[in-house]
Amino acid sequence: MSNTQLIENEVMLEHEEVLKYIPHRYPFLMIDKVKVYKNNNKKATGYKCVTGNENFFQGHFPGTPIMPGVLIVEAMAQTSCVMFLSKPEMKGKLAYFMSIDKVKFRRPVKPGDVLELRVEILKDSGTRGKMRGEAYVNDELTSEAEFGFVNVDRK
Repeated sequence: MSNTQLIENEVMLEHEEVLKYIPHRYPFLMIDKVKVYKNNNKKATGYKCVTGNENFFQGHFPGTPIMPGVLIVEAMAQTSCVMFLSKPEMKGKLAYFMSIDKVKFRRPVKPGDVLELRVEILKDSGTRGKMRGEAYVNDELTSEAEFGFVNVDRK
């Protein structure tokens, strides 16, 4: 039985489902679950429960732990990957970063925060595309970025 939850036009892909679509694993898996919108297949929302046990907090920064901004951008990209790679026609594919643009960091993300990662497709040619991502904690914008990707065969 799958942990996937269907709520009207949304599908929540729980942690075990996320692992089926992207190759990332601890300590580089930056998302816990992803909500995919069936009525709008150009958007998705990822979630990361940030805990004090994250390995990056040991050095970033001792006494004042904050999540590195590049890992927040990576979490946005992983959310995008799950959205794309969960489509049946994308079976057997991987998505690679091609570019990162217009990155802004607005506020720190700390242990105990729940990171909400909202992504949307700006361009999609099937093999290449461009995304926009925004990260929020308690509906407050923490980070934003645009990033390009290319889809390739896994083999």
